[in-house]
Amino acid sequence: MSFIEAFFGFLIHNWHFVAVFLTYALIVVLLERNGTFSKYNITVHYFLFIPVLMIRTQRGQKFLERIAIHKRFWRLFANIGLPAMLIGMIVMFLLLIFIDYAMIQSFQTQTVPPPGKFNEPRNIFLIPGINEYIPLWWGIIALVVTLVVHEFSHAILCKVEGIKVKSMGLLVALFPIGGFAEPDEEQLLGKKAELGKEMQEPDEPKKLATRSERVRVLTAGVMANFVTALIAFILFFSFLGSISPVGEVMVTGVVTGSPAELAGVRTNMILTGINDKQINNGSEFLSYASELKPGTKITLQLIDNKVRRSISLVTMGGNQTSFGVRIFNVLPGSPAEAAGLKPDMILTRLDNTEIMGLENFSEFMNSTKPGQKIDVQVRSSSSLNASTLVFENLELAKHPHDTEIKKGFMGVTYSSEGGAISYSIGIGIGQFQAKGFLGMLQSIPSFLNGATGWILLFSLPIYGFSGEGFPGFSGLITNFYEPVGIVAFMGDGIFWLLNILLWVGWMNFYVGLFNCLPALPLDGGHVFRDVVATSLSRFFGNGEKIERISNAIAVMLAIMILGSLVLVTFAPYAAYGF
Repeated sequence: MSFIEAFFGFLIHNWHFVAVFLTYALIVVLLERNGTFSKYNITVHYFLFIPVLMIRTQRGQKFLERIAIHKRFWRLFANIGLPAMLIGMIVMFLLLIFIDYAMIQSFQTQTVPPPGKFNEPRNIFLIPGINEYIPLWWGIIALVVTLVVHEFSHAILCKVEGIKVKSMGLLVALFPIGGFAEPDEEQLLGKKAELGKEMQEPDEPKKLATRSERVRVLTAGVMANFVTALIAFILFFSFLGSISPVGEVMVTGVVTGSPAELAGVRTNMILTGINDKQINNGSEFLSYASELKPGTKITLQLIDNKVRRSISLVTMGGNQTSFGVRIFNVLPGSPAEAAGLKPDMILTRLDNTEIMGLENFSEFMNSTKPGQKIDVQVRSSSSLNASTLVFENLELAKHPHDTEIKKGFMGVTYSSEGGAISYSIGIGIGQFQAKGFLGMLQSIPSFLNGATGWILLFSLPIYGFSGEGFPGFSGLITNFYEPVGIVAFMGDGIFWLLNILLWVGWMNFYVGLFNCLPALPLDGGHVFRDVVATSLSRFFGNGEKIERISNAIAVMLAIMILGSLVLVTFAPYAAYGF
């Protein structure tokens, strides 16, 4: 399939998304032609045929001037940002080269990864509601903080360096995609304003920013994003110590007409004990439930929506139990997907090892190695009439994202919805490693002295610890934890705070890193051009020729980076079609 065919196939496959943007573009064109935008000082720019609105305001100028009086501090802040940006620039550029090389190699070896959510175009942009990894409301809060921090820092440094800030505002392309501080481009970049766009002041020559002043203004935004991310992550990991697991066993199903249903047991309750026995995991539940005789009175210790309850019931006959680990998701391109495993199947046996719960599953997988072939036995569902299926000779692979992991990789994830069921009580339970999961989150800072820790931290919302992703403390996961200590009074507010800190840190880091790319019109592109010009001027002196050469190099690099992003996005579609 040709690239053009693949491109049009992509448009057809995502026609809903395309239709919305075409409607938006048509409305923008009509409003621009009838003068509505110029009336409200809104400018339209077109990027790859997509109209981007610059919505301006003059408010906040005096506030900026009051903050900018601490000039020595802000110049030091921006100067520290230059090496941080250069490091980010090198990292991002090398990463793109590596990804492009790997993609080209995969075409030559016919091992191009199939299209999936990791390379979907909507997941490239950090737009809440479009990007499926970013929760809508936490993402919006984080995006607003990120944009304000970035552009506000540009505006402050403009005031520090005596550069006029004409306006501040928001960039909109159907959705808010960024903010901006609009400095006087003639002062900052040496660009002449277009006639009719700005009132000229011929009697008062404008100050032109030196390269060092311009670099400070441009690096301030990235530095502010990195500092904000650092502060947010420090607070996030600090507040993790303020929550504690309440239990690890959740009621995932209630059998119709059972004693549990009649007594008022509901799904999503946390089971902490039966009578005076504490239930710590699914194996303990199965062991205890299998010994119950019909007509036995028991009391279930439960947590219902953060409230502790005791519910008594009498067990019925037919004391049958089932066990296993429920498959939550099957990762694309994994051995599990190739073998035919599906979500909601329940793993009951691996080779000759009976899988009673997550502990057995983990112990077995930890003993495997890549290339090993295993037999997988599953139940098709959790019902008594579920069929048993056997998948023979499933060949385990290497871990796709961490080469240091030596055990075999199957490609399934699991959640709190397990496969253990007691029909005499009438409940199905699942186990979530609440204590272990919290411990893994808290241990991340201790791994930041190596690359693995940083990869884990910044892939956490996308990949998580085993491919399921971690969007934050929301939904069912909050049932397993409660606030303790001095923040106990906050209730669910502690989870809101943790979510905001996680996404503010994550969003600021990625926006800062993206702006490090040496591609115009990003901040990194302008800084790269100035660094090149400064380096060349040491050998050939200053002059217009040096400026033209450095500008040409920056433009060519921007085109290369744009081509790289297009390659990564569309190559899988070109290889596999739609």
